[in-house]
Amino acid sequence: MIAALDVKVTLAEKSKLEGVSLEKIPFGRMFTDHMFIVQYENGSWQQPEIKPYQSITIDPSNAALHYGQSIFEGIKAYPTPGGEVAIFRPMDNFHRFNISAERMQMPTVPEEIFIEGMRQLIEIDKAWVPQYPDHALYIRPFMFASDDAIGVRPSEKYTFIIILSPTGPYFTAPMRIYVEEHFVRAVPGGVGYAKTAGNYAASMYPTAKARAKGYDQVLWTDALEHRYVQEIGVMNVFFIVNGKALTPSLEAGTILAGVTRNSVITVLKEMGVEVEERPIAIEELLEAYQAGQLTEVFGAGTAATISQIKELRYKETDMFFNPEDAPVASAVLNKLNAIRYGHEADTHGWMLGV
Repeated sequence: MIAALDVKVTLAEKSKLEGVSLEKIPFGRMFTDHMFIVQYENGSWQQPEIKPYQSITIDPSNAALHYGQSIFEGIKAYPTPGGEVAIFRPMDNFHRFNISAERMQMPTVPEEIFIEGMRQLIEIDKAWVPQYPDHALYIRPFMFASDDAIGVRPSEKYTFIIILSPTGPYFTAPMRIYVEEHFVRAVPGGVGYAKTAGNYAASMYPTAKARAKGYDQVLWTDALEHRYVQEIGVMNVFFIVNGKALTPSLEAGTILAGVTRNSVITVLKEMGVEVEERPIAIEELLEAYQAGQLTEVFGAGTAATISQIKELRYKETDMFFNPEDAPVASAVLNKLNAIRYGHEADTHGWMLGV
């Protein structure tokens, strides 16, 4: 697919994997032996390197620390029955990464650096891919401003890094969700569609307030009326109403165009489930629930994959759902797992072999 990338490789003297169990490993707490790194300077990308995972030195005046020029992606690689490793839809994440880069006035990353750098890194550290159900190798490409200067302007230097983390299930139990009506995640014309660090920083305070009330995440509503639902925490959201799947549309630019979201829509249509991408008012969902028509709610994201939701709290009303009776969400998850773990033919070209 891509010409071989010239990467300088320095291998770790000893693997950290010895004596480590990769079963039931918590998300984002352990990292593999190596990392991929390349600098952007003088208008061009420099020599890519794969070297032992290590700390990086940052000057106190680093521009990313002061002005937030920082973006990232989340991707997963899966073990296949033949003992190989395959990455789920990395080209889609590559394209979205560069959409984020353009919005944050950062240089775009060439395909050979993003995809081939990732592939070579996983090839070196493929022993870290967990061989357990619902486990995967999480891939985190990210880029940040590297100028050592204070001043509100785009940086002239950037650092692009890929790190790898073996992981188990992100959410281990069905979630309770609080419908947020005061705080805002994104506004039209803002950066809601970009996977930039500031979006997640701004979400932490309202999420903490929801957790103090006993909820796991918030369901964001629009900034103008607080009527139309957007996304849940780190996931896109789907509602099953009268057998039809509803999910918020992307036109306003306030919702992340999730790769898993797109995959779910594709699978739902193949299952014969009608999908509507449109503005969805919370009052519409409440009415459907009270009429017994809203039967399932689930989140979809790279880290979480498909996450069952057992409760939505809106104002003084609790909407409860039975995760054990969620045929649509279960069928979608089983289908996606079958493709990603190589148990079913990949007719969409979603999997990239390492």
